[in-house]
Amino acid sequence: MLVEEEIGGVYYLVENGLLEWRSDSVAEFLYKEEGLNKTAIGNFLGEREEMHLEILKAFVGLHEFSDLNLVQALRQFLWSFRLPGEAQKIDRMMEAFATRYCDCNPGVFQSTDTCYILSFAIIMLNTSLHNPNVKDKPSLQRFVSMNRAINNGEDLPTELLTVSCFLFIPHLQVVQKQKSKMATT
Repeated sequence: MLVEEEIGGVYYLVENGLLEWRSDSVAEFLYKEEGLNKTAIGNFLGEREEMHLEILKAFVGLHEFSDLNLVQALRQFLWSFRLPGEAQKIDRMMEAFATRYCDCNPGVFQSTDTCYILSFAIIMLNTSLHNPNVKDKPSLQRFVSMNRAINNGEDLPTELLTVSCFLFIPHLQVVQKQKSKMATT
């Protein structure tokens, strides 16, 4: 279906009238179309051009995070694409995620920055716990200590960091492995 390299396939579809170049249309295509390469989706969503930022916002808006704890929401979000390797792309994606999560769950965090910081900490914890090459697995105490005072200078509730985050992650890998073979290109 999509045979060009990386994200070029989306442009091919647009140029041939098969997809509208509107943020909501492209976001819905990337979110709903089966068999797309999740790495290519992540790279596409992480681009910094204004239209890509609008597509990212629309893509994140397709996720319903209401009444999910942060780990569940992250898992849902990160299952729809694979995080790119570039830090700036990940940063844009996690900012969009934190904004959407806080919109869906007002009052859980004092600010989107708190959600953003904790989300990164969860991804790092997930990587450490599920990577067999990491010998020094972080302890619960270390995870809680690393996340002290991230809620506008205050500590997050211990239950949030322990039960909802740390104890939940070993049983539920957050970041997926690439499974699809078809590119979004």
